[in-house]
Amino acid sequence: MKRGRKTNEANSSSSEETTEKESKRHKVIKDEKNIVVQSPDWANLLQDIILQVFQYLPLLDRAHASQVCRSWNQVFHMPDLWRCFEFELNQPATSYLRATHPELIKQIIKRHSNHLQYVSFKVVDSSKESAEAACDILSQLVNCSLKTLGLISTARPSFMDLPKSHFISALTVVFVNSKSLSSLKIDDTPVDDPSLKVLVANNSDTLKLLKMSSCPHVSPAGILCVADQCHGLRELALNYHLLSDELLLALSSEKHVRLEHLRIDVVSENPGQTQFHTIQKSSWDAFIKHSPKVNLVMYFFLYEEEFDPFFRYEIPVTHLYFGRSVSKDVLGRVGMTCPRLVELVVCANGLRPLDEELIRIAERCKYLSAVGLGECEVSCSAFVEFVKMCGGRLSQLSIMEEVLIPDQKYSLEQIHWEVSKHLGRVWFPDMMPTW
Repeated sequence: MKRGRKTNEANSSSSEETTEKESKRHKVIKDEKNIVVQSPDWANLLQDIILQVFQYLPLLDRAHASQVCRSWNQVFHMPDLWRCFEFELNQPATSYLRATHPELIKQIIKRHSNHLQYVSFKVVDSSKESAEAACDILSQLVNCSLKTLGLISTARPSFMDLPKSHFISALTVVFVNSKSLSSLKIDDTPVDDPSLKVLVANNSDTLKLLKMSSCPHVSPAGILCVADQCHGLRELALNYHLLSDELLLALSSEKHVRLEHLRIDVVSENPGQTQFHTIQKSSWDAFIKHSPKVNLVMYFFLYEEEFDPFFRYEIPVTHLYFGRSVSKDVLGRVGMTCPRLVELVVCANGLRPLDEELIRIAERCKYLSAVGLGECEVSCSAFVEFVKMCGGRLSQLSIMEEVLIPDQKYSLEQIHWEVSKHLGRVWFPDMMPTW
């Protein structure tokens, strides 16, 4: 019995030791698990990492994040965070997006306006109040020296609804105080000739990019003043009514650097109401002689009867977009007059096949590398011949399946293989989504 009791005691002691060891082992594992899943110390993250994250946050989210801890608040006020900034403005009644509180914007301007260098204002609704808010912020930028400024309105008319004097007053504050503005995007705004003179007087040595399409208060003389004085201008975007022989000659002077990008919007809102002038071939020739590598981009939003002044002689356009229906005759003239053409996009043509026109473009436009066709018609045979003539240089070929008309030589199933063979890569026509 004693012997049995001793055995039981030994077993009990052994069991307790095992349990204790097991308990310790589990405790270690538990501790190890706690270490593994322990929450990171966000307050001790490197400030460079926090700065990178903050740069992607909207202003309101950035302000909320700055209240997490002292370290994050210090990052919120670092000058590097405010060098590049986009103000998004909208009214709660007209947009589902959250509006940034005006008092928060005032505090940012008060503490960081001297740090701002690359600024854009994005009005995401069409309200006059949002545009006025943008102007109010502009008028407060008296202590900053901006390098870039962009006024973007995603919903028209916005800035055009403002009193002209109010907008000009706010804009000239930036023009006068910046002194080193290199990029200015002011599409769809009431900017005028006198304000451009202020821009030139204070930033002529630094301005390199100017985008001002749809600015009805600017005259050809106003844009000519910019070209005459800003000899470092490399990129320019404007409406066709501002383009003149004098402007092209000014951009071609020996004092002026070679232009890299010229975008022209040719727009008509009411058929037959707009008269389009003709640019002399000699002016284009002088321009290309001075800037032989320039990208000349032209967007056409015209009605058929308004194309008469265009493509009557050789024009150095490189990228050509037709936003409205364009006739076979006009596309035929494109093939005869645009030898520098690199990209062609035709949104609509009608019900007459463009076989001859495409073949002519392939023959004469030796640099063509990108083509897009929307509501047009082309026979499968003509399209295959077009691709065969252009060859592998067609890096972009976007053709809706509805454009291609099967004929005796090729069906829609066969054209995929034939075009892929001549391009040297797999190609399929684009399909219209069914949803």
